[in-house]
Parts: sequence; structure tokens; C-alpha cells
Amino acid sequence: MPNLNINGRNMSVDAAGDTPLLWVIREQLQMTGTKFGCGAGLCGACTVHVNGEAVRSCQTALSEVSGKKITTIEGLSAKGDHPLQKAWIVEQVPQCGYCQSGQIMQAASLLSKNSNPTKEEVVAHMDGNLCRCMTYSRIQKAVMRAASEMRTAAASSDRRNT
Repeated sequence: MPNLNINGRNMSVDAAGDTPLLWVIREQLQMTGTKFGCGAGLCGACTVHVNGEAVRSCQTALSEVSGKKITTIEGLSAKGDHPLQKAWIVEQVPQCGYCQSGQIMQAASLLSKNSNPTKEEVVAHMDGNLCRCMTYSRIQKAVMRAASEMRTAAASSDRRNT
């Protein structure tokens, strides 16, 4: 039985090594925030982090992630108050909401590496995460807002620690 570390918890699952991670997350572990979109890795609805990198869980075999750190939308913030999640609300991003967990996880991978992205960098990084409701401009604004808030929080923390 493969051992997984999902959202900081070690778990064993009873599934074949070629089972897509998406189905283990949704069906076996009952974490339904990660969505099935296209099943071909093209839409981004199933995006999760594996060792901090955004991956399409519908195209990631269970055998590829054994022993690695997996983060789903449920694990992004224990209280659901990650700066991206808050910015999503302020910017009124969701319409149908189906793509949003994948969008947020893709954006979180960008902001973990680049705390001050340009609009062009946001667009390039988010390319491939599809939104049927076409809320791309609100997604961009939310990512930029979250980046700004994360920088402000980091600067405030740095001032307190010196």
C-alpha cells in the first residue's frame, strides 16, 4: 500500500501504482476540493502541489508521488485564509467556481517562488488553467492583490523580528 503525505498527514491508500492521484484524493480520501475537469491534464482543475510544484493530479500516477509531500486546496491553509483565498473573495473571482481550487493552487506555486510577479508573469504562469466563465481578469487581480498582501505581511514580520 503506497504511503502518502497529504496536507501534512501520512496516509496509506489501497490503490494500484498507476491510479491517478486525483482519484485517490477524491474517491479514497474524500477530499473533493480538487476537481476533475478534462482528465487529460489540459484544464488545470485538478492542480495540486507535489513537493511545492504545481502538477495535474489527473495525469500523476500514485507511484510517482509515494513519499513526496502533496498539498491540496484543503491543505493550503488550515483556516481557509491563505492570502489567495482571501483575495479571491475580495476580487469576486468565482462564478461557477469549478476551476477555482486549481487556479488558486497554480497561483500559490507562482507566489511561493516569485513574491512580486508582473502581470505578464501571472498571465504566463496561469496559462493552461482554464476558466469557462472567463474570469481571467479577476483572477489576475486576485493574484496581484495576494502577492502585495504577502509582501506587506513579510515586511511587517521582518520589522518585528529586527
